[in-house]
Amino acid sequence: MFYTRLLPVFARLARPATPGAMACAMLLGVAVSTPASAWWRGGFYVVAPPVYIAPPIYPAPVYPPPVYYAPPPAAYAPPAPPPPASGQSCFAGPYTCPMDRPVTSGSACYCLSNERSRIWGRAS
Repeated sequence: MFYTRLLPVFARLARPATPGAMACAMLLGVAVSTPASAWWRGGFYVVAPPVYIAPPIYPAPVYPPPVYYAPPPAAYAPPAPPPPASGQSCFAGPYTCPMDRPVTSGSACYCLSNERSRIWGRAS
């Protein structure tokens, strides 16, 4: 019973919507069947393949040098030499160290190396 009463209503509603639905279906079919043409940048479609005209390519701009050049960074001064030690020194090859107690000049003495071993030399 419900079906028989709604059939005329659907028929009346379907008549005006049919051409619109068919037009939408045709447009959808065309839209689905063609590839995306986001890459199209112009050109002319001549019977067989289209002829593409690329956009112009501009060279990179060349800028003039700046009017003012910043000064170079300040250089650090070398460290100040140690003050001269008063007293005797022990000269042991590449190492020179102050003496912890006075000895006669030319006698044997030692300096500690970087590895904390004794390097023997002569006192000044």
